[in-house]
This record gives sequence, structure tokens and C-alpha cells, in this order.
Amino acid sequence: MPTIEETLNSLGLSLPEPSTPVANYVPAAITGNLIFLSGHIPRTSDGSFITGKLGEDYTTSQGYETAQLVTLSLLASIKQALGSLDRLTKIVRLTCLVNCTPSFIDQPAVANGSSDLLSSLLGSDNGHSRVAIGVASLPGGGPVEIDLIAEYSS
Repeated sequence: MPTIEETLNSLGLSLPEPSTPVANYVPAAITGNLIFLSGHIPRTSDGSFITGKLGEDYTTSQGYETAQLVTLSLLASIKQALGSLDRLTKIVRLTCLVNCTPSFIDQPAVANGSSDLLSSLLGSDNGHSRVAIGVASLPGGGPVEIDLIAEYSS
């Protein structure tokens, strides 16, 4: 069975460098066998924020891709905290906040960018609970912010 990073590579994806917090929080907090990830927003390869609003600057499919990009950042933070992505056993909960116009109603389709990637890495039988919410703005003007809770093995 391939490792999570081998699967990422086979999909043509790779983990970015973990981002540095921009305020008073940690990217990941561990208790028991759960890891809680703070909200992550999309950044370019040089670390600058990606900005914009769904329904105005981005289409639903672009939002889907942005959610995948944010998920790669979440995975980078998990790897930094746990030492290996292969310690992940389950994604328990995912929250996807979508910076969007009032008429934008495809928040679940944007969140699928994250859910689909995680399912391809951990298996489709490893489902998670999820919330997808439209908001008026996000930190740094980002189009998507995602946090998650995951279970891991010792």
C-alpha cells in the first residue's frame, strides 16, 4: 500500500512548506489521539496570500482547486506536527469557510475540493463530518479557509 505522500506524488501534488502563524495561535494542537488544525488560508509558493471572493473573482471550480491547495497546507502542518502523514487514521471533522458574494450558493462544491483530496489519500471509506459556510470576508482577504480535526496513531 502506498504512503500518503506517494499517493500525493502520483496525483502530481506535493506539500508546501508549512506556513508561519500570522497571529497568536499554533497551526496544530494535539490532545490524546486527536490533532486539531487551525484555519489555513491559501498562499502562493512564495508565501503571499491568495485573495478574492467566490462568485465575484472565482468560479466554483476555481474555489474547488483553492480548497485542494489549502488542504495541502493542512497536510503540511500535520506532517510537521506528527512527523509523518502515515500516522493519520481518520479525518473526523472539516470546516470550510468560503468568502463569497451573498448570491453564491455552492459552498459545498468548493468544500469538495478538500473532501475529495482527503478521500483519495485516506480511502473513500474514511468519511468525515463537514461544514461548508459562506462568509462576507476571511483573514487576508482569502477566498477559502479550512480547519480540521483528525485522529492519528501513536
